[in-house]
Parts: sequence; C-alpha cells; structure tokens
Amino acid sequence: MIKGIKFASIPVRDQDRALAFWRDQMGLAVATDQPMGKQRWIELRIPGADTRLVLFTPEGHENRIGTDQNVVFWADDVEKTWKALSGKGVTFTAPPKKEPWGTFAIFQDPDGNRFYIVEESS
Repeated sequence: MIKGIKFASIPVRDQDRALAFWRDQMGLAVATDQPMGKQRWIELRIPGADTRLVLFTPEGHENRIGTDQNVVFWADDVEKTWKALSGKGVTFTAPPKKEPWGTFAIFQDPDGNRFYIVEESS
C-alpha cells in the first residue's frame, strides 16, 4: 500500500543556482546529487520531514518554470519563518496574511516559482 510521498519535483533552469537557494537560504540538506542525462538528480531533505524535494525539470516541461507550484510548506509559526527567511534574502510577495483557516505567506525561488508556507490554525 502507499506509505507517503517520497518527493515533489521543482522545475528549475539552473540547478546550481537552485541548489544554493534551497540549501543555503531555505535550510534543506542534500540527500543525493548525481548525474541524470543532461541534468543532475538533486534530492533535498527537509529537516524533520520524510518528503524530499527534487530540483529537476523533465524534458518538455520547461514551461512549468516560474509558475505557481503544487507544493505547500507548513511551519509552526509563519511570521517567525517569514522573518528568518526574509533575513536570508528569500523573496516574499507580501508579509504573512491571517485568514480564518490559518496564516500564510508566499515566497519565490530564483526561477520565479511560487510557493506557500502555511500555519494551521488550532
């Protein structure tokens, strides 16, 4: 039976630039970085999570780069996370916003891919 999600793929133009962003600014750890065709297969670990991110763009999927991604991150405290990541140079579209369902913020990677960070309301 299905046990979980192993990874989510993020389409990128420049794997080195994307790796530096996700590792150095976002705080993810490299799980694997190896050649795969014309690119590399770069898997990153999110501290404390089982799901990984992959920085890889399948051939013919380049049009997905720079769009809203189907990856939503969660944090215990979005405001605190926003401040910490902003201090590391991560670009957010606006400060965190509170909604009845929780607090969220939207950030971009160097390729313009957009992601949500949400805080679940109790």
